Amino acid sequence: MAAEPAFKVIFEHEGVFLHPSSDEEIEPDFLVSGTLRILEKDAEIVVEYRPLEDGVDPSNMLCAGKDSSSVVEWAQCPGDRPQSQQLLEAQLSYETEWDMVNAVSFRKRRSSNMEGSLNSSHERSRLAFAFSVSDLRSVTVREEGWTFIILQLKDSSTPLPHLHFHQGGSRAFLDSLRRSPSDHTCLLVSTPNKALSQSFENLLDDNNFGLVHKFKRDPYVTTLGGFSKVTNYLFDALRGMEEQQQRPPEEVADLLGEVIPGLEINQQEEPGFEVITRIDLGTRPEVSRKSPLTADDWARHQDADGRMKDVPDLKHAVFKGGLCHALRKEAWKFLLGYYPWESTHEERKTLQREKTDEYFRMKLQWKSVSEEQERRNSRLRDYRSLIEKDVNRTDRTNRFYEGIDNPGLVLLHDILMTYCMYDFDLGYVQGMSDLLSPILYVMENEVEAFWCFVAFMDQMHENFEEQMQGMKTQLIQLSSLLRLLDLAFWNYLESQDSGYLYFCFRWLLIRFKRELSFVDVLRLWEVMWTGLPCENFHLLVCCAILDSEKQKIMEENYGFNEILKHINELSMKLDIEEILQKAEGICLQIRSCKDLPRPVATILGFDVESRRAGSTDCGSAATSGAARREVGVSNGHSRESSCEQSGRGAFVS
Repeated sequence: MAAEPAFKVIFEHEGVFLHPSSDEEIEPDFLVSGTLRILEKDAEIVVEYRPLEDGVDPSNMLCAGKDSSSVVEWAQCPGDRPQSQQLLEAQLSYETEWDMVNAVSFRKRRSSNMEGSLNSSHERSRLAFAFSVSDLRSVTVREEGWTFIILQLKDSSTPLPHLHFHQGGSRAFLDSLRRSPSDHTCLLVSTPNKALSQSFENLLDDNNFGLVHKFKRDPYVTTLGGFSKVTNYLFDALRGMEEQQQRPPEEVADLLGEVIPGLEINQQEEPGFEVITRIDLGTRPEVSRKSPLTADDWARHQDADGRMKDVPDLKHAVFKGGLCHALRKEAWKFLLGYYPWESTHEERKTLQREKTDEYFRMKLQWKSVSEEQERRNSRLRDYRSLIEKDVNRTDRTNRFYEGIDNPGLVLLHDILMTYCMYDFDLGYVQGMSDLLSPILYVMENEVEAFWCFVAFMDQMHENFEEQMQGMKTQLIQLSSLLRLLDLAFWNYLESQDSGYLYFCFRWLLIRFKRELSFVDVLRLWEVMWTGLPCENFHLLVCCAILDSEKQKIMEENYGFNEILKHINELSMKLDIEEILQKAEGICLQIRSCKDLPRPVATILGFDVESRRAGSTDCGSAATSGAARREVGVSNGHSRESSCEQSGRGAFVS
C-alpha cells in the first residue's frame, strides 16, 4: 500500500516570474520563470516558489537584421555555431546610408564551457523560497500592465522578490491564499475600501479620491490597467460609500463629465439624433465565412505591372475570409493605404525609397538629441519614459517580443519614438504600443511598420486626443445601435447604470487588442480595414459580442459590478469567426429595414448609399467609398466628400 504524500497541494501555477533588479522601474537584466505553490504540510500552510531549471530560452530569437529595418530568425545551436553566431538569412539593406542611426545590435552573454550554465543554475536556486502563511504580514497587489504581488513577512530583514504574473493566475493564487484554513492568520492588505473584496486580485493602494484623480489625470493609463476595476471604484466614489439612494441621472452625468475630460453627457438627445423606438428589424439573415485568401488568389488580382485589379472583389474576399499569414506582409500595406491600389512595382519601389529617407530623417531627430537638450525638453522626456515602460510590457508572451534584449522591443521603441517626431502634438499615449505591435510583427520591417502604423493612427487618432472626442462619439453611436437592436436589453443596462456602455471603452480604444488572442486580432483588423460591409463595422462587432452575452446578463440579473466583471472576463474567450459572422448578419438585418432611423443610417453610412443609389457617376464606388472610410470614419466622424470619394456599391454576402 503506497504511503500518502507528506503534503497536499492547494494551489500550483507555472510561469510566475521574478525580476531580480534593484529598481523595478528599470528593465531587468534577467528574468526567472518558476512554479508557485500553496501546500498544506503537517497542518501548516506553506507558500513555495521554485525557479524552473531553464530560464527564458534565447534560442531561435527573432532579431533585427543589420539594417535595423527587418527582423529575421537567429539560431543558437551549440557545437555547430561559432561564438559570434551567424544570421540565417542575409538581407540587403535598401537604406544602407542610414545605418548610422541603427539602434539594434546583437548581443550574447559570454560564458566559457559550463561556467555560464552553472552560474545561471546557482542564481536560480538562490531565488527559491518558502514560508509559512502564519509568518506572512502583508500582501500588496499592483498593476503595471500585468499583475505583480508583493509579499512581506513579519520578521524578515531580507524582502521576498516580487511575483510577476505575466501569464495570469494571480486571482487564483489570492483566492487560494484567502481560502486556506489558516483563519487565525491576519493578512494586512492595502484595502481602504470594501469594494476591494469584490475583486480580490485587483488590490490597490489608492483610495476612492486618489483613483478618481488618477483617472481624471490620465484616463488611458488607468483604463488599460484594468478598466472594469476603475469604473467600479469610479461609481462608488461618485455615489459615496455612505449614500444609499441613487443620484439623479443629470447629477451622475455632470460628475462623469468632470471625471472624464471632454465626455459631456447630454440628458437630451444628441443634436440631429432622433429617439429610437422599438422597430421590427425582421429576421436576421444567416451568413457564412470563407477560407482565407491565398497568395495565388492575390496574384490573380495583379496585372503584369503590379497594379491591383478588381479591387472591390478582392476586398470582399478579404472581408469574408481574411488573409493567409504569408500574404499579410504585402496585403496590409494596401489595406492600410501605404501602397496605392493602382501603383506599379516600380512606383512602389520609388515610394519605398522616399519613405525610407523620410523615416530615418525623423528618427535621426530624436537620436541626435543630447542628454543636455533632453533635460530641457520635458515633453520629449515624458514621451520617452512612457514608451520605455510600455514597450517592456507589450506582448511579452509573444515569441516576437519575448525574452531579454529582444531586438523586436528595440524596433517597437524606435518606431514609437519616431512617431513622436512625426506627430509631436499627439506624441505618445498609452495604448498606441498595442496598435503597433501586431503591425510590426507582420511587417518584420521598421520602415514599413512605421508607415502602416501612421496609416492606422490616422484612423484611430481621435481615440487618443486629450478631449477624447472620438471615444465619446463611438460610445454614443454604440448606444444608439444597441437601442435599435434590442431595446429591452438596452433598458436593462440603463436600469443598472450601464447605459453609457463604459465597459466597452477598452474594446473601442484599441480595437479589441486586449480581448482577443494575437492571431485573432490579426484576422479582425484586416477584415475591418477593408471598410466592408459598412462604415463603423467595429461597432457592430461590439453589438455582436453583447448580443451573445445579453441572455446571461439578464437571466442572472447582473448589476453594475457584475456586468463589468463579466465583460472583463470575456478576454481571450471570444471566437472571432463567430463574432464576425454575427456582426455581418446584424449589418444585413439593419440594412434591410425599410424604416431605419436616420441616425443609425448615418452611423453605418447607409444614408450615403441611398443618396448615391441613383447616380450613374459613381457606379464603381466600392473602392472609393472604402478609401473615404479609411481616411476618417473609423471613429464615427465621416467627412463630406465628392461623389468619387464617397460612393460605394452594395455589399453582397
